[in-house]
Amino acid sequence: MILQALVKHYEDLLEKGQIPQPGWGTEKVSFQLNIDSQGKLLDLVSLKREVDNGKKKVLVPRDIQVPQRVKRASGINANFLCDNSSYVFGIDEKGKPERSLQCFQAFRELHHQILDSIDSETARAILLFLDGWEPEKAKEYECVVSHWKDLMKGANILLYVEGISSVEDAKTRAGWQEHYENSDGDSDCICMVTGKRTKAAILHPIIKGIYGAQAMGTSLVSYNAPAFCSYGKEQGKNASVGEYAAAAYGAALNHLLNDREHVRSIGDTTVVCWAEGAEEKYQDAALAAFMGESDRNKISEDDIRAILKAALQGAPLDLKNVDLDMGRPFYILGLAPNAARLSVRFFYQDSFGNLLRNVARHYERMEIIRPAKDPFERLPAWKMLQETVNQNAKDKSPSPQMAADTLKAILSDSYYPDSLINGVMLRIRAEHKITRGRAATIKAFYLKNTNPKCPKEVLQMQLNEQSTNIPYNLGRLFAVLEHIQQEANSGINATIKDKYFNTAASTPSHIFPFLINLSQKHLKKIKEPNKKVYFEKNIQNIVEKLGEKFPDRMTLPEQGSFQLGYYHQTQKRYQKKEEK
Repeated sequence: MILQALVKHYEDLLEKGQIPQPGWGTEKVSFQLNIDSQGKLLDLVSLKREVDNGKKKVLVPRDIQVPQRVKRASGINANFLCDNSSYVFGIDEKGKPERSLQCFQAFRELHHQILDSIDSETARAILLFLDGWEPEKAKEYECVVSHWKDLMKGANILLYVEGISSVEDAKTRAGWQEHYENSDGDSDCICMVTGKRTKAAILHPIIKGIYGAQAMGTSLVSYNAPAFCSYGKEQGKNASVGEYAAAAYGAALNHLLNDREHVRSIGDTTVVCWAEGAEEKYQDAALAAFMGESDRNKISEDDIRAILKAALQGAPLDLKNVDLDMGRPFYILGLAPNAARLSVRFFYQDSFGNLLRNVARHYERMEIIRPAKDPFERLPAWKMLQETVNQNAKDKSPSPQMAADTLKAILSDSYYPDSLINGVMLRIRAEHKITRGRAATIKAFYLKNTNPKCPKEVLQMQLNEQSTNIPYNLGRLFAVLEHIQQEANSGINATIKDKYFNTAASTPSHIFPFLINLSQKHLKKIKEPNKKVYFEKNIQNIVEKLGEKFPDRMTLPEQGSFQLGYYHQTQKRYQKKEEK
């Protein structure tokens, strides 16, 4: 389904004129090789442009539409009109001059094969240049020597004739197109994407722009070892994907990854999305809702509220005077780097409205009382995942598999993975700290993955003083006892939370009698009578709901109730301070 969706997206982009036609692609080009009509070398000119990179400016190659690139493994395979110095000039510094000469000869033969029958000044000039060029004399040309360092790094060179790009010559373009369309050879498979009999793609396209992957790019589909092959088939013949489908899905995916405004990274996963019809407004709305971003892609916080409200109500969505079809098919793909190829973390497909509805339901579950200084109106997925990570660690990325499973759960409105709650609980035990994100995650997890030990009465947005749940009220009691200690010892650095929180949450009977006795000593230090009475009433009201004895042990869901009770009670205390 992934390849079919990408091929359909390619055809949508092609119809809108946003992507090159089959046989063409966008490549980073560093130099123009300018020759005259007689095939004489005139100049080698840099095409690099200056862009901002942080506080400094750097030179980067230009993106230019050129004939479809070949995929090279270890053999010699030339590109048409645009290639590196080994093919265009027959020179490099790899210590194998014989191979460089073979590369140049392959480049020359390809151009003769395509251009011999073309009646064009551009075609004739290119052939004259290639027939007259002597690789061993390359260093005699000042324009080549002056750019030698960049050329040796494999920079791409595009042929120009009399200052005009060779790809702009209509007859040369037509010659390439005929060569490309007639190079399929014998049909040897039924393409599993298009259903047509065609030639199987032996090598699939290189995909670039994946966070953490090789800079030169990686394949989504590849068979680079005999163990991956079956029935005596070699390489891509095992996949039964036609050359057209392979080129189309590669072009579409690279186009999506090159659009950095609509690419996001969560952990080690690079996320792209698209709607059928290739309209950007759908991407803007989906990413704004899913990532909780405002002011990016000109989406405001009011727009996000309107998107989520329309999704929950099943109402039509008007985003910046553009009507969005809630039934439009929508796709989200998560890719991560791997040793030999890309790894698909998740693939989601559904209607645009269902996607937004699932995300809105997730945000509803995540709603919890917010500290005054918290800048997030709603907690996006990446912020939620960060709550499972040690922020003092060198690598602050969440577990890749846990992140992928959590994203899938949000998008499909399915159960959250157990690894999510385990990660949050682990950080709470290690840091003795319950942030808004951790409390919200506990609440959302047990609202979706229901458990009687963490009932709905404790899974509220704010404090539920009517709850009779024992673990929840133990958490509330712990928060009150900590508050008493802080009032009695102004400026104290370490509280009972730093020493006894984990014990109180897991084995209450071992520590609460001691903590209550300790609180009586702290109460004696408080001089204001009103405060003493307030705290004593608080303790009495909570203890009345605990029964005759404290539990010996509490399960993980019960500990979640405890932590929510602690968070709710603490936030109520801060709210009162703000009100005053």
